[in-house]
Amino acid sequence: MKDISEGELQKLRDRIRSQAAVGKYRVTIRAHAEMVEEGISLEEVLEALRRGEIMEYYPEHRRGDCCLVSGKTGHGRHLHFFCTTSHPLLILITVYEPRPPKWVTPRQRRNPV
Repeated sequence: MKDISEGELQKLRDRIRSQAAVGKYRVTIRAHAEMVEEGISLEEVLEALRRGEIMEYYPEHRRGDCCLVSGKTGHGRHLHFFCTTSHPLLILITVYEPRPPKWVTPRQRRNPV
C-alpha cells in the first residue's frame, strides 16, 4: 500500500463507510456483472462496505485515488471492492469474493510464481 498517514487512512475509511451508508455510490457495469456472476446482493455490498477496511491505496491510479477495500457481511461472507474515491460519489469498479487461487485468505494474496 502506498504510504498514507494513519489519520488520512482513517478519514478515507470513514468517508467510504459514510458514502455506503447514505447511498452516495455508483456501481459500474463491470462491478454489477461480477455481483450477478458471484451471487452478491447490493445489501451484502453495502453491509460489507460499512464494515470495510482499506487494504491497499493507489493515489496515482488512472481513475484518480483508488483503494482496495475488504469487508465482511453479517453472515461472515468476505467481499473485496476496488473503488475510486476521487469523486463526490464512491464508484465501485470491481466487486468480488476473494478466494483461491488468487487469495490464500481474504486478506492475503497468493505470491506470484
